Amino acid sequence: MLLLLGLGLLATLHASAQDTFPAKERVVLVREAIVYISPDASSAKLAQAERGREGAVLDRSRQWVQVFINTEQGRNVTGWILDKGLVRASTPNGDRILFGEAVDSEAEAQRRRGRKNAAQDAMRLYYRTFEYFPSSPLAGEALYRAADIKWQIDAADAKSRPSAKDDPRYRPHIDEDLMREVRKKFPKTRWHALAEFNLLENKLCGDWGGKSKCPEKDTEIYEEYVKEFPQSPKAAEALYLAATRQAALIEIYKTENNPGKSQAAKAKGIALAQRVMAQFPDSDWSPRAARLAFLMEQGVPLYGNTLE
Repeated sequence: MLLLLGLGLLATLHASAQDTFPAKERVVLVREAIVYISPDASSAKLAQAERGREGAVLDRSRQWVQVFINTEQGRNVTGWILDKGLVRASTPNGDRILFGEAVDSEAEAQRRRGRKNAAQDAMRLYYRTFEYFPSSPLAGEALYRAADIKWQIDAADAKSRPSAKDDPRYRPHIDEDLMREVRKKFPKTRWHALAEFNLLENKLCGDWGGKSKCPEKDTEIYEEYVKEFPQSPKAAEALYLAATRQAALIEIYKTENNPGKSQAAKAKGIALAQRVMAQFPDSDWSPRAARLAFLMEQGVPLYGNTLE
């Protein structure tokens, strides 16, 4: 269900009002708005449009504008809204206004009992920031944050499915379109590096099933990421996660009667943890790596149900 919601949101983001109904002017809502059948607040209500929705302006009447707009119910309607809280490409500081509303909506989504669909509002607003103001210094971050919210929605759905434990080749993949758009529009930036880190999720195993193949592959994936993006904000985390895979392999190789590989995994796991501590001493991953290295050095089992 959530995946369908995510795909629907993506379609909504990419299908602009101008694509559907050419108009000279487009607007983005930074507030919820009631769509009326005529430019009169006492007239019949056609629908309610949320933050981040885009409208094609068709006509004006005093403080009202007639718009063609997509609504929460997924319907395209033509009606009148008050010309308030609408951002245009010509609006001074429009990028900051849209981005600010997106940040506020994202915070609302994280708040207990926050506004319903606030995360979707934030995603639309971030995307519109990038779309309307592509030259803004906020554009790269805005596109990444839109992609990240959609990724989280889709990932939650994928993980809830029974097939999430299967080989990644057969698991439902999280839609990559927005993350790939970050890569294309903002190559070799921190936003590109962050997008690539999210994309790793589609390559990782679900349930290892006690076999060495999955953690071996995961380690390679994380190491390759750090090699390609050594300055990424996620480099320390990737190295740490590679170390945890080696920590698991110490025990897995023992069950496969391969003590030599178990010792090699221990040495590699400790070396990876030490890299985190040496290269990223001020990150939270550094003390976590210190703990992990300590436990591996002490021979404490870090995979399976063994309790000593």
